[in-house]
Amino acid sequence: MGVFRRNFCRCKVAWGNINNAVMARLGENPEIPPFMMYSEVLQESVVHLLETGKISGASASSLTISADSLRKIYDNMDYFASRIVLRPQEISNNPEIIRRLGVIALNVGLEFDIYGHANSTHVAGVDLMNGIGGSGDFERNAYLSIFMAPSIAKEGKISTVVPMCSHVDHSEHSVKVIITEQGIADLRGLSPLQRARTIIDNCAHPMYRDYLHRYLENAPGGHIHHDLSHVFDLHRNLIATGSMLG
Repeated sequence: MGVFRRNFCRCKVAWGNINNAVMARLGENPEIPPFMMYSEVLQESVVHLLETGKISGASASSLTISADSLRKIYDNMDYFASRIVLRPQEISNNPEIIRRLGVIALNVGLEFDIYGHANSTHVAGVDLMNGIGGSGDFERNAYLSIFMAPSIAKEGKISTVVPMCSHVDHSEHSVKVIITEQGIADLRGLSPLQRARTIIDNCAHPMYRDYLHRYLENAPGGHIHHDLSHVFDLHRNLIATGSMLG
């Protein structure tokens, strides 16, 4: 699966505002040495970090950048030509290469359940927000698979952490770390109940933590605890009242 290298692992960062913000903070952190990108898409923040030298090289299959950044690349082709490589998706998303390079994959989810499954594409399980892209290729094969999201949406009317995802794109078997603004849940080596308590305590918003703990403690089960008569109560409340809190 690869190892942590002295000069940091290669990173894959998905497209979007959260990922741009994360990349900016990585660039500001003096404890993180210059590193390389091995990704599907390169976006705005990568161009800036290539300029500053924080990213020493980047490989992807496409660019999603502004016209100004594209012009900057064209105007400084001698500099960027040796630092950006665009490859076919069959190479950029190749499972064997991702494993061999020991990539850290940073993806964004719409919701997570208390056991670590992630929904990246569908709002309330039915309305398509975006496609899955190559997130699954990296999530399943990365050395470390990280998913990020805010803990709430719509000013607290929606919790990102729920008892059961309304749609599953990424399973608990491949999601290793979940991060929200509340904290970090490192799920590696944990039992299902340990995973659930870690996600609730570290990643759920305080206004939803008590509910999620009550659900977990009251749910029947063996290896996995679920109450199928109440597992989607938060989603039902959202549909009925416009808020998961009801």
